[in-house]
Amino acid sequence: MLRIIPVVLSTILLAAHFLRTGATGLVVLCLAIPALLLLRRAWAVTVVRVFLVLATLEWVRTLAGNVAERQATGEPWQRMALILAAVAAFTAMSAWLLRTAKQNP
Repeated sequence: MLRIIPVVLSTILLAAHFLRTGATGLVVLCLAIPALLLLRRAWAVTVVRVFLVLATLEWVRTLAGNVAERQATGEPWQRMALILAAVAAFTAMSAWLLRTAKQNP
């Protein structure tokens, strides 16, 4: 059960990211994804894991875009890069923990 907490936190962070951009449909999707784990089916765990991997890629894409934008305008970017890299790593770790939870119930 404790391995699910990072999954929920990761999806909430991604929902906040999409809320900031105004993508309401993606916000709803992010908040609904962890509910699949209540089904206790192997396919549901796989869907959540794939979603978390895609979420990690979204954080990396956002990181690259924001760094490029800030460098072009001469704004500081290192702290923002560190924060987004940490969020991407946390999201990837959530997917990995869910994988190990599936293998070792």
